[in-house]
Amino acid sequence: MFSTLYIEEAIRGHPRTRKILRHFKGRTIVECRHYGELFNLKSQNFRLQKRQPALILAEKRGKKILPAPPGYAIGARHNYYFSHMLNCIYDCRYCFLQGMYQSAYAVLFVNYEDFIDSIRQQALRHRTEAVHFFSGYDGDSLALEPLSSFSETLINSLKNIPNIWLELRTKSTQVRNLLALETWHQCVVAFSFTPEEVSKVLEHGVPAIKQRLDAIDKLQQQGWLIGLRLDPLIDSEDFEQQYQRLLQQLFSVINADNIHSVSFGTFRMPQGFYNQMTKLYPKERLLAFSMERRDGMVSYNKSREQNMRNAIQKMLLEYVNPSVLFPCAT
Repeated sequence: MFSTLYIEEAIRGHPRTRKILRHFKGRTIVECRHYGELFNLKSQNFRLQKRQPALILAEKRGKKILPAPPGYAIGARHNYYFSHMLNCIYDCRYCFLQGMYQSAYAVLFVNYEDFIDSIRQQALRHRTEAVHFFSGYDGDSLALEPLSSFSETLINSLKNIPNIWLELRTKSTQVRNLLALETWHQCVVAFSFTPEEVSKVLEHGVPAIKQRLDAIDKLQQQGWLIGLRLDPLIDSEDFEQQYQRLLQQLFSVINADNIHSVSFGTFRMPQGFYNQMTKLYPKERLLAFSMERRDGMVSYNKSREQNMRNAIQKMLLEYVNPSVLFPCAT
């Protein structure tokens, strides 16, 4: 998957680094002082790097846990997110990461225990209330799980803390480590979907819907809570028909009783990120679609946006209880 592995000098001897190195025998390995020397370089070729990906192993310094963005919630009062990875191995053309980062290389922070300690401390501050922690904001939660074992480590370390709820957001099928664990009923494995017609055009490298449904089926058979994330909603001439087919496909496998939450929101992006993406992909059909700029964001016009949200909510109510629906902030 990765042609080159970069390693910060300070964590070269870390036990987790040594374990990961065993997967890279015969490949190019380069040491660096700090991952930012590579990751934050100006004038990098993002598109070329996507075709020739590299992995950077680093230590996360500074804050490990941050308040979740407004609207990024599934029912709790206290919401935080963390990023044990930067960037994603998939290449979804609507993803804000390609507008935010200079580099397409993936960064994996190996100091998991520092993330775990920060989560514990935050949970302790709200010990009488549920606290939700979200993984998968800056990279897919499970795509590198066979290499990283991050989610396995996280769950084993947090599962006995009664007020912690964890969301692992993913487009991958890498659930083997979860299936080997005792089911933790305060962990939501949240899968993101777009219709098959959209996925084939815009979600490069993402496993097929059927493959992801096979992974969901295995998880729900063991009692894991499932989340559905229909975000972003992508417009098309036959928007409603595409999403009707998608929901029929999903709920032909998914047991609605296992659904913890369903969130949905239309395509939207900070204007600066959007401008960068249009430079990367000037002929991309999604980016050529009629968009509206307002309040520093780029999205569909308000009327179309509301129609899309109303339509998907009406469709979802044919399958799930309204109490599990969480519209994302526009």
